[in-house]
Amino acid sequence: MTLTIVGSQLGDEGKGALVDRWGGDADVVVRYQGGDNAGHTVVEGGVEYKLSLVPSGAVRGTTGILGNGCVVNPKTLFTEIDDLRERGLDPDVRVARRAHVILPYHRVLDGIEEEVKADDDAGDAVGTTGRGIGPTYEDKAGRRGIRIADLLDPDVLREKLEYAVPQKRALVEEVYGLDLDDDRAEAFDVDALHEEFAAIGERLADEGMTVNCSDYLHRRHEAGDEILFEGAQGTHIDIDHGNYPFVTSSNPTAGAASVGSGLGVTTVGDGEVVGIVKAYLSRVGEGPLPTELDGDADEEALADDIREKGGEFGTVTGRPRRIGWLDLPMLRHAARVSGFTGVAVNHVDVLAGLDELKVCTGYELNGNELDTVPTTTDRWERCEPVYETLDTWEPFDSAAVAENGYDALPEAAREYLEFVADEIDTPIYAVGVGPDREETVELTNPFDE
Repeated sequence: MTLTIVGSQLGDEGKGALVDRWGGDADVVVRYQGGDNAGHTVVEGGVEYKLSLVPSGAVRGTTGILGNGCVVNPKTLFTEIDDLRERGLDPDVRVARRAHVILPYHRVLDGIEEEVKADDDAGDAVGTTGRGIGPTYEDKAGRRGIRIADLLDPDVLREKLEYAVPQKRALVEEVYGLDLDDDRAEAFDVDALHEEFAAIGERLADEGMTVNCSDYLHRRHEAGDEILFEGAQGTHIDIDHGNYPFVTSSNPTAGAASVGSGLGVTTVGDGEVVGIVKAYLSRVGEGPLPTELDGDADEEALADDIREKGGEFGTVTGRPRRIGWLDLPMLRHAARVSGFTGVAVNHVDVLAGLDELKVCTGYELNGNELDTVPTTTDRWERCEPVYETLDTWEPFDSAAVAENGYDALPEAAREYLEFVADEIDTPIYAVGVGPDREETVELTNPFDE
């Protein structure tokens, strides 16, 4: 069977912990979109692994695949693999030959565009990670991208670079009107790029890391292997279904698992789809956040407390995340778009000990009540959250709860979880009560369904 893990909110929901846990029952873990702008933190036995590109299942000894829907920075890939090897692991990571490559000029252009938008009153600075993700997807859609397969043939690589690089240089110099200083010039040097990325192609070939992803996964599935699909980011920064333009450049929603891997939609759709939910809300970057705790001093102090307890700082950037109450309209939208068969709710321990606990159950907009997210960012920004106040619970021993199961949670915490499940009409498969893999209360293992 297949299992697809999807972020239900704005990313940073703790997907890595569930991919890591259920990845132990999988034979293959596939990242189907995004690049090294994603951040997954996996904790095993008190040891923390921060991954931005390598699939989270790597620490469990499963085969990890970066699918054709990904954009790959080879430097990041090799750095993470080498770091895991230095820590005593032997990750088996493969890369789809149809995946697109992030080149140095993509990173430069990413930074320039964000700077221009920030300086332009009419622009919308998104707050990207600056890692070249968007410009790489732009080149993919513009049919001028360079793919992993191109790195394996030096002649083809040079031909592609000689076509793309002059366009990128012209974009910087003639459209943006900027001079390429010494630090940036090498990113637009065909000879330097060819030498560097041909060598990367040699390493990929020497280590047998590249695959025809669709064919490879088809054969693994036909052989009876269990396949887990890992989405990066979250539903509400999906380029089609998120709050555009404050979105990523790919589709984190479940439908992209088939497109971004090449395994048929009837195969992927026949499996389980689990939405990962953070028990509150967090966001890195710009864009609407109706339930944000940013009002008076008390709200800001509460946000600071949750941020510190929850470790709400970007895995990739280190930026502090914005904090808000759980937003059920967002979850309803996520459940409908991806067709959740279950949800896992993380960070329940972080909400322990609060004086007050609120949940947004709907919005008011222009005198109307909404139960889901509007289609435009402008309308979402003007939504006023409608709250329901629920009972709070005292701090608890996460290890003891994880050992003794769901009934060991405080009653108010169980009521909170069941309220959420009822509101989105989706059963709870797991509850995260701490950062370690073992600090997860599992009600249902989707691979057993």
